[in-house]
Amino acid sequence: MTIRRLLSAGFASCLAIAAAPALAEETPSPDDPKFAAAYEEGGRYFTEEDIPTFNVAEDGTVDWLTYSGFRRYHAECHVCHGPDGEGSSYAPALKNSARDMEYYEFLAAVAGGIQNVNASENSVMPSFGNNPNVMCYIDDIYVYLKARGVGAVERGRPAKKEAKSDEIQAFEDDCMG
Repeated sequence: MTIRRLLSAGFASCLAIAAAPALAEETPSPDDPKFAAAYEEGGRYFTEEDIPTFNVAEDGTVDWLTYSGFRRYHAECHVCHGPDGEGSSYAPALKNSARDMEYYEFLAAVAGGIQNVNASENSVMPSFGNNPNVMCYIDDIYVYLKARGVGAVERGRPAKKEAKSDEIQAFEDDCMG
């Protein structure tokens, strides 16, 4: 799916998100059906609601998208949001925001940016909707941050990963042009 197709599918109409959801009282379990992988398709894992998610084997091996998400997050997002999604004095902890945000809210926030400017704050996240280094890997970043947010993966580069599937490689080739 190309960036143009993603945006034309309705994500562009959700450009304004007032604020990140409140943090949950306690960290949910990675086995919670909201996060747990219900099925796999072409190397990608999905919840029962067909939302991309992570898959971490008992030996700590992560799925390709989670591993790729670590790499993409640290290439594009960590400068503001801190290493491993932990946040910084400049921007919030995305491991918490992504854990609590719905998938389409996350896509809209990244594609369209967020602007909170009022008497008590002035925070602006730029739009990444035209950046293929982000949008072609948005699911990767999302599942990595979800995995971090529920404690399924620890800080740092995952030590073991699944191989990249032919389907994922074909998607990347198509998206990046």
